[in-house]
Amino acid sequence: MQKSLRDRPVSAVTSIRRRTSIAGVRAGVVLGLLGIAVTGCTQPAPAPTATPSQTPTATETAPAAPVLLPEGTATDNLPFFDAVNGATLAANPAAGGQAIIDGLVAAGFPKAEMEVSSDMTSIGEPADSIQFAIRWQGQCILGQNGPATGYHSSVVSQLDTGRCLIGVTRAIDW
Repeated sequence: MQKSLRDRPVSAVTSIRRRTSIAGVRAGVVLGLLGIAVTGCTQPAPAPTATPSQTPTATETAPAAPVLLPEGTATDNLPFFDAVNGATLAANPAAGGQAIIDGLVAAGFPKAEMEVSSDMTSIGEPADSIQFAIRWQGQCILGQNGPATGYHSSVVSQLDTGRCLIGVTRAIDW
């Protein structure tokens, strides 16, 4: 059986008390450090600071709208061709060959250099798509539109015949 502290000699009791108090101090230091560490971990995060958003400056401008470049190449004028046809088709998604040609003429393209396919098939049905072209400095600015194809354009070399479209085309006599 173990003796109580009262029954032990004074030197033994003092030694036990010292060990206990040293252990208590150590435990207190450890717990204190843990408390600081835990407290540091549980501190609320600082509130986010607002950052100013980017605002456009007065020097930023929208890209310029394409224009007809009479001295430019067919490739130079393709963006303008697309813009004109885009406006025509936005106004009338079912625009036929005459409406497209009229839009291109109104924009400044030379009517004498244009070709267009028929809006109707050889059996009198609406064409799945129509093709239209402008001869420009030995090249062709080609366009195609229809419910089956949507709008497409490109620049290609003229055919050996000097034309842009193959097959029978519609007379542009209006």
